[in-house]
Amino acid sequence: MTADTGKTEAWLSDFAVFERTAAGKKYPWLTALRKDAITRFGDLGFPTTKDEQWRYTSVARIAEGSFAPARAGTNGLTAGKLANFIFSDIDCCNLVFVNGFYSADLSTPGALPKGVRAGSLATALQSEPKKIEPYLARHADWRGNAFVALNTAFIMDGGFVYLPPETTLKKIIHLLFISTAEAAATVNCPRTLIVIGSASQASIVESYIGPFGGNYFTNAVTEIIAGDGAHVSHYKLQMESDESYHFGSMQVEQEEGADVSSHSICLGGQLTRNDINAVMDGEGGELTLNGLYLTSGRQHVDNHTCIDHAKPRCSSRELYKGILNDQSTAVFNGKILVRPNAQKTNAKQTNKNLLLSRDALVNTTPQLEIFADDVKCTHGATIGRLSEEALFYLRSRGIGEDSARALLTYAFASEIVSTVKIKPLQCQLDLVLLARMSQSEGVDLSL
Repeated sequence: MTADTGKTEAWLSDFAVFERTAAGKKYPWLTALRKDAITRFGDLGFPTTKDEQWRYTSVARIAEGSFAPARAGTNGLTAGKLANFIFSDIDCCNLVFVNGFYSADLSTPGALPKGVRAGSLATALQSEPKKIEPYLARHADWRGNAFVALNTAFIMDGGFVYLPPETTLKKIIHLLFISTAEAAATVNCPRTLIVIGSASQASIVESYIGPFGGNYFTNAVTEIIAGDGAHVSHYKLQMESDESYHFGSMQVEQEEGADVSSHSICLGGQLTRNDINAVMDGEGGELTLNGLYLTSGRQHVDNHTCIDHAKPRCSSRELYKGILNDQSTAVFNGKILVRPNAQKTNAKQTNKNLLLSRDALVNTTPQLEIFADDVKCTHGATIGRLSEEALFYLRSRGIGEDSARALLTYAFASEIVSTVKIKPLQCQLDLVLLARMSQSEGVDLSL
């Protein structure tokens, strides 16, 4: 890895201040973890475009920028301002985090079944550390990824979801992360830990939003551990400010027979990087990764995924779609790794991109690394524009050109939206997509 280790001094200084006041000092394992992570970050430095994994994405604006640690507090937010983002018409546990810190005043967790935990990671560290220590930072790669190392060093708060074995949670868990605008650029490092016990079932939504024009850096890490036979439906919706930076890393660990699906919707941020890594570490597991990214202006979004088939008889399905307009750019780099003993693997990976402007650019690299001989694996990528024949057909039926383009673009995106099983979330996405594609101002998505 080629990295720039010369621009880490400010972050190391911030850690020295953080370390003196951070909670959790009574747990030696947590103190040691933070110290090891910041040391590793200092060694790694920020990646550069000479690193193959960052070839098309420059982080110079972050490495050379100045970001003050975000402060706790609601900062004037009210329940009314969150009405467009809270799922109020279904049975939902809404957990709100402002600048990475849990807000009890804005959250509505409601009643949960016996043994289920859903709330603040910081609170759980204080009250039930034995539920945290075996899992926290055991899977996300803070030794090899500088941004995961940075998040791990500054672990303070975030979401914590825990289901004991043989528990079916019908209530949706919604983790809503909000960044607020400050006079100076800020950084927040929310950490989410999701542990789903054997034969348990849960649906979890992570939403990231921020004020229009807000200049901030969100560096988020999520770890999902799915026990034997667990079923996990996970959704991530990123609608942050177009002036913001969003780096999100998600690590999924699946045991025998676990069924995990994760859907990533990326709509905001001037610079976004999503790293999604999944290890299928038990026979008979199933994994679904779906993604949709919409870019305009000079936005840049980079999706890196890796599905590690470590055990036999597992199947994975991955479909990512991108819609790019203006001078925006995107990256898709997806890898399927099949290890030598992972016989009977069935894997499919697809990336499709729709360019609405001649100035838009996408770099797509689907990859297969197969070390077993009894497998079924396919991958492919497409880049194209709206069909002129389809446009002509719609216009011949009396539909205007702008409306015809919007309809065809929506149809391209709807394949991903239709996989969302939470109806309020699906409706929210429909409204956002229709507003974006018709350039309508009828939907208020600002704080």
